[in-house]
Amino acid sequence: MTKLTPTPAGAVLVAIDMSKSRQEVLIERPEGGRRRRMTVMATRQDYDGFAEQLAAIGRRIIVGFEATGNYHRTLAHRLLTAGFELRLISSVALARTREALHNGWDKNDPKDAQVILHMLRIGATQRYVDPLAAGINDLQELSKTHETISRMKTQTWHRILTHYLPLYFPEIARFAGNSRSDWFLALIERFPTPASITALDAGAFSAAAWPLIGRKVSKARLINDIYETACASVALPVPEESAAITMFRMVIAQGRSLIQQRDEIERLAHDRLAEHVDYQLLRNIPGIGPINALTILAEAGDLRRFNHHRQFLKFCGLDLATCQSGTFRGRTKLSKYGNARLRRTFWMAAQVAARQRDNSFRDKLGRYTAGHADDADRRRKAMTALTAKMARVAHAVVKTGTEYRPFLERSDARWKDPSRQVP
Repeated sequence: MTKLTPTPAGAVLVAIDMSKSRQEVLIERPEGGRRRRMTVMATRQDYDGFAEQLAAIGRRIIVGFEATGNYHRTLAHRLLTAGFELRLISSVALARTREALHNGWDKNDPKDAQVILHMLRIGATQRYVDPLAAGINDLQELSKTHETISRMKTQTWHRILTHYLPLYFPEIARFAGNSRSDWFLALIERFPTPASITALDAGAFSAAAWPLIGRKVSKARLINDIYETACASVALPVPEESAAITMFRMVIAQGRSLIQQRDEIERLAHDRLAEHVDYQLLRNIPGIGPINALTILAEAGDLRRFNHHRQFLKFCGLDLATCQSGTFRGRTKLSKYGNARLRRTFWMAAQVAARQRDNSFRDKLGRYTAGHADDADRRRKAMTALTAKMARVAHAVVKTGTEYRPFLERSDARWKDPSRQVP
């Protein structure tokens, strides 16, 4: 959150415009005079020399910079370990301030360093949390890699369902189930076409498919249904040894590999966090599973650093904002200026909690939508309120160290429809 933090008197301000290979630096002393400009290359020798030059000043140093991908991480960690104070500059605030100061959209590295220095001077900065120093670097890598692999797995799954199966085995799609199941991919990898199934008799196919499907209710009936489906299939008559089927099997193997990688990440995350107190507290909240809890801890770090839940909501972008000018007043909406991954995580957790029984989230949703079951807009607003409530509860249980209590909210604590309120 960007806020005005008074700059300490007597501190030397250092503004750094980060990039991949070089950093433009601007240093200003409190007594005034000519500002010092220098360029620091992204090498260990330059980083060490830069830290030594700052330490040689012998005064309090405050360093400000804008996050630039991950390129800022190495220099920021080097300066943090050297004992300097680090301040983060919002990219949005930097762009708006640059346009206001220079009356144009022209952008270059020296100009950005000047704007960063101005924002340091007025105290429009954010607190910088170094993931490595805060002990959440491993959690962030687990969380982000899990998200990447899950997205790739979903894309592969959709490619199989929408491209390969309609061509080579359309009828078997009804047995697909959900994308977390490996048995279906194992089955079509072994039998990618109806002809590969009908080449065997029913007994031989059952014996071959039995270990692939795993534990299933009415397993024999399922295998028999798949065999009968293959006998009546309208799939293209493509030979199993063709290049097209080879490509099909290659994509299936990729999907299965991604499922194994995702499961391994989930196992590693659970083993690492099993004894983590905050992780256990978050897992007790309805809708928050292992991956949601991992993402919250990875993206927010220690939730106790937020003194009030409104600060945490603003960090997530779940705070309310209204555009108002003169007699005009716009609609109140979420600002969405915070961490998008946290916001999405709490949204998904609220969706899950709303489907469960006996918790305050489901009860709150029922009261919000009472009498308006078919109003999609009201339900969307209700789910947004549940998302904010999920973030507040997560902050509360971690900050107070108390487990979530599945109580029902008071009957008088009801959402009031603004359109029905009397002014």
